[in-house]
Amino acid sequence: MEHDHPRCHPQEEGHHQKLWYRTPLFLTTFVTLCFLAFSYLLPFLSAFRTAFFDYLRMMGFPIAAGFIVGGFVDYYVPKEYIVKYLALGRKRTILYSTGLGFLMTACSHGIIALSMELHKKGASGPAVVSFLLASPWANLPITFLLIGFFGWKGIVIIVSALIVSVTTGLIFQMLDRKGWIERNQNMVSINENFSIRQDITRRIKEYRFSISNCVQDLVGVAKGIYMLADMVLWWVIVGALLASFVSAFVPSHIFHRFLGPSFLGLLATLGVATILEICSEGTAPLAFEIYKQTGALGNAFAFLMGGVVTDYTEVGLVWMNLGKKTALWMLAITIPQVLLLGWIFNFLFSS
Repeated sequence: MEHDHPRCHPQEEGHHQKLWYRTPLFLTTFVTLCFLAFSYLLPFLSAFRTAFFDYLRMMGFPIAAGFIVGGFVDYYVPKEYIVKYLALGRKRTILYSTGLGFLMTACSHGIIALSMELHKKGASGPAVVSFLLASPWANLPITFLLIGFFGWKGIVIIVSALIVSVTTGLIFQMLDRKGWIERNQNMVSINENFSIRQDITRRIKEYRFSISNCVQDLVGVAKGIYMLADMVLWWVIVGALLASFVSAFVPSHIFHRFLGPSFLGLLATLGVATILEICSEGTAPLAFEIYKQTGALGNAFAFLMGGVVTDYTEVGLVWMNLGKKTALWMLAITIPQVLLLGWIFNFLFSS
């Protein structure tokens, strides 16, 4: 079996056929530049421009760092490493799937196709669910982004997301043993003799340092960065645009009245996240705006996580591919965790 550097993004096929001026990244960049240009002509847009540049200063370095790290992971981590450990029925499988989901560096919309692909290759339902929950915004780019926004509290959010992923996966394993969720009927073919450690050792021994190989590696990493940016960056721009308009035109008392650090505020925030259904990287600026306006870290957490666990695209695909019981249990298990952690964060950290 060849273990080259497979791509982690299924949507890459046919990507080169896109006309550059029809890509979401170009269109969102063009619209953003138009708004910024008009803001110099229309005084009422000046507050939007100020807010947008503030977000740009906060987001610039974290996003760039996340893309660079993501490009290396995308190029150097073969898919075989993932499939090998997602097909096991042991408890540590959930730790593997959560950790690998963290390394996937894809947004929620990008990770769904990969998750379904892994399920078709034989990954267990609990592993796929943990993978789904860990990937969207507890991943490397969003880690850098959230730390840029929230400081050390961003680490609290990330760790909490991973806890939700692990807890949900372990509960799903229990449900799987009881037969309360659908079993994966896809045949699994795994080479038991395949060792990741040996494969890494073999790759290192076979690698020949040369200018051409270095150039090839750099090009591969650059392509990974580009693919990730093409998939994620436009969502970040959309989120920054929405957050800037909210910051400029939505009065602070609206946040305090409807999205404050109360249980009803948590429910309202979760509802807003469900309706918006923005990619994880796009929700980060809006989540920070909620936190900035209300001081409710729990609401920001609920807004971030709510867009993942209640994403109707994700839930629908889980329903169709893994089964309706799996989809309903995913909602039933994750939403209470999000609300509980959000309430705890509001109690401990709200300013």
